[in-house]
Amino acid sequence: MSTTRSDGGPGAGRHGDGARPPHPTETPHPPQVTEADLDAMSQEQLARLAANLDDVEVVHNANPWPIAGTRAEKRAERAVTMWFLIAALCGLAFLLAFLFWSHEYRAPGDPGYVMYALYTPVIGITLGVGILALGVAVIQYVKKFFPDEVSIQQRHDGPSDEVARRTVIAQLTQAGKDTGIGRRGMILGTAGLATGVFAIGLGIAAVAPLVRNPWKGGPDAALWHTGWRPVNGETVYMRYDTGDPTEIALVRPEDQEPGSVMTVFPFRESERGNESALLNGVRRADNPTMLIRLRPGTVFVPAPGHEGLNYGDYVAYSKVCTHLGCPASLFESQTNRILCPCHQSQFVASEHARPVFGPAARPLPQLPITVNDEGYFVATGDFDGPVGPAFWEMGKI
Repeated sequence: MSTTRSDGGPGAGRHGDGARPPHPTETPHPPQVTEADLDAMSQEQLARLAANLDDVEVVHNANPWPIAGTRAEKRAERAVTMWFLIAALCGLAFLLAFLFWSHEYRAPGDPGYVMYALYTPVIGITLGVGILALGVAVIQYVKKFFPDEVSIQQRHDGPSDEVARRTVIAQLTQAGKDTGIGRRGMILGTAGLATGVFAIGLGIAAVAPLVRNPWKGGPDAALWHTGWRPVNGETVYMRYDTGDPTEIALVRPEDQEPGSVMTVFPFRESERGNESALLNGVRRADNPTMLIRLRPGTVFVPAPGHEGLNYGDYVAYSKVCTHLGCPASLFESQTNRILCPCHQSQFVASEHARPVFGPAARPLPQLPITVNDEGYFVATGDFDGPVGPAFWEMGKI
């Protein structure tokens, strides 16, 4: 098979006398190759032609294993296989832990707490080690089985021409042939297993949170209730955290100055002396609540149908941002705005915490509060909406 340069006869200089200006393709003067020539070429010839079309000169190309089947080659193959197998096993462990490990919150001392505490480390370690092993396997395969090649390529601008598009697949196929991947069944099998398991695991991890049933558990579904929910008619007091979970510091109206904010947590008298219950009260993710005292003269505007949740100038909102669950814990008293520092969502505290800036799309849930006969703040019910980020089945307030 012979090729003719577009600027003259066979082997004509690339920039010789009388040569026309380069065409804006990746090869200024591509060889003229017909479809018949392409069909008659072997795989190796097509790969070589692809290199020529890219203006690539292969200076050195040495097979790392010129003699196939040696003991050293088999050891290298087993080492790469081992890393792919480790990646596959870690991927499978991650998938099983993500699907079946207990992840529902358990308070310290409660049955199942140890398994709950291990959930995040287990899925983190299995995923991390699996990705690491997969990366090591790929690097080891490239270092041990790819030919030692040195190539020089001229740089050209513009899109690829038709011949280049026809031959690039052949070039990739030839590269696979040169590395011997086709005859390395163990590596192919374990690589396919590892990537397949990871693809399934990551796909499930991405989709599973989107299909969680918010009504699982009926009236006691976790998404709809928090630690502020009244149980058996017992009074739910507001307490603030002193750093000692066993110390009970209840909140009175006179504890706050106008224009200030305090983080409070639920407390029941039945929990007094129960260290695990008291610790659970301040550690449960959906319990933290902002108790805000508005400045005198501030008019509070409740959400339609949610009147009577405040106590005078005092309002209480969930501290969990409705965008992505960050702590919306900054309060600017002059503008009555609550700020989430993660993505700058802002809520107006004097207007049922409606969002006015940033990515949050719904108000912070409000906690109904009052002051009992003892002069302490108490919650008269749970939040008026689910705490945290929104989900498909929930409408806006």
